[in-house]
Amino acid sequence: MSDITIRHNAERERFEILDAGNVIGKAAYKAYDGGGSPQRIFYHTVVNEEYGGQGLAGRLATVALDETVAAGTGIVPVCPFIKKFLAKHPEYAGSVAAVRPAHLEFLDTALAARTRA
Repeated sequence: MSDITIRHNAERERFEILDAGNVIGKAAYKAYDGGGSPQRIFYHTVVNEEYGGQGLAGRLATVALDETVAAGTGIVPVCPFIKKFLAKHPEYAGSVAAVRPAHLEFLDTALAARTRA
């Protein structure tokens, strides 16, 4: 596990966790600006099953959320894992935005457009 790294792949709107350069998990988001300050809607976090139980999803979430906060961007937790993680880490509370219907509509539209492309 010494070759585990985490990177922000902004082009694909996700944070990736890699083992020896191979993507083994991701925390996917959609950039959102509903007229206010910029936000990232985190909607899916996953780590490959064979890497489960090693705390890698937590490491991935920490980097993703730390970089989001450092960028001055709000966190919108739609992903169940990110929601649970935030409940255990109150230090992010000041950067978390409540999920609103507009977030969900935007996310549905963005994901539907991606599957059609």
